This record gives sequence, C-alpha cells and structure tokens, in this order.
Amino acid sequence: MNIYLGADHRGFYLKEQVFGYLAKHHYEVQDVGNEELDPSDDYPEFAQIAALKIIGDSSKDPTGILLCGDGQGMAITANRFRGIRAIVAWDANEARIARRDLDANILCVPARLLEDQDDGVWQGIIETWLATPYSGAARHSRRISQIDEVR
Repeated sequence: MNIYLGADHRGFYLKEQVFGYLAKHHYEVQDVGNEELDPSDDYPEFAQIAALKIIGDSSKDPTGILLCGDGQGMAITANRFRGIRAIVAWDANEARIARRDLDANILCVPARLLEDQDDGVWQGIIETWLATPYSGAARHSRRISQIDEVR
C-alpha cells in the first residue's frame, strides 16, 4: 500500500510526526509536501498532488493522508478529482466507517483538533483507517458507482 502524505502549514508539525510513525511501522510513505514550514502555503496544492498521485498509482489500494487545520479544505479539494473519496475523521470510529462503507482513499486529519491530544488518538485514527478493508457490500459499491457518475 502506497501512502501519499501531505500538509499545509497548519498540519505541518503533525505531518512530521505521522511520517515518522508510518515509516517506523514499515509503511510505504511518500511526503508530497510541504517539505518545510511555510506560513503562506495553501492546502489545495497538497491535496491536488496527493489526489493525482493516487489516481496515477497502479499499485493495490493507494491512499493518502492529508493534514490541515480542520481537514475540511483538504477533503473538499481532493474530492474534486474523479475516483477520490476523501473524508475527515476525528476519531477511529469515523475512520473505520469511511473505509468499510465508502472505500475512502484519502484520510483528512484535523490537525488543530488532534495535535494537542495524546499521540495515541491520531495514531488510533490512522491505524484503524489503514487496517480497515472495504466491505465490498453491494449497496456500498452501487452508491460509490453513483458518486463516480456525478460530474
């Protein structure tokens, strides 16, 4: 599983921690930016890079993890791309449901909410999201196909 990891200035410090955690646990992770703290950077740039990487990746189940202040801007931007299903998760249950039922391929993390929490909180969200398989249930597959038809 390839993981594309990106953040704007608001998620930068938490992204650095997430990168270290993923690397330590032997995930294939590629940092798509920002590579340095830049208070004037904009989240759409990093969401776009991650989305395009996932779309162009032929490996099994490529994913992305994007961090910004509330996660919402990253999710909105990433969801502009056909085939991307980006969600914001602030707890492990939301992460599990999104992977299982929606086949979400980008996890957007609200850094402002999670950076001051115990590391176990964001680690639990990420681990749950990465470990949860898509259910493949007919009703969910049908709904995802309907989403993909929306232009």
